[in-house]
Amino acid sequence: MFKSRSYKLRHVPLRLATGAYILNAGLGKRSLPDEAAAGMQAGAATVVPLVKDWTPATFGKALSKTEITVGSLLLAPFVPSGLAGAALAGFSGGLLTMYWRNPDMHEPGSPRPTQQGSAVAKDVWMFGIGTSLLIDACLMRRRRRCAR
Repeated sequence: MFKSRSYKLRHVPLRLATGAYILNAGLGKRSLPDEAAAGMQAGAATVVPLVKDWTPATFGKALSKTEITVGSLLLAPFVPSGLAGAALAGFSGGLLTMYWRNPDMHEPGSPRPTQQGSAVAKDVWMFGIGTSLLIDACLMRRRRRCAR
């Protein structure tokens, strides 16, 4: 069924759970009210200053499309795990950067979340999954080279 050399059965639970979660979040943001989009936009501007110049509606649509894309890459079995992992690590790395740059989200000088930061701090598991997929892809590539 899956002929891709990059497909690994051990990646299925990681990719399914994470991909479904992110895809659902993106689909839910398709009709995001401007007020909610503006709040998310303010946080995102700490990582990507360019987004503060966008309208909240534009930001909401871009966020929705980004989440739908990342979720779809993870769910599509023909997408190599390294590519899906890179997309997930990049996306979740941006969320964690926003978390760290916002002092209201974590305890002073500590990575421990405040009540306000708990919703974003949980995204650390996505970064762990993304980097795991990337590391596994790199190790598999190295093994294939060594076997030649």
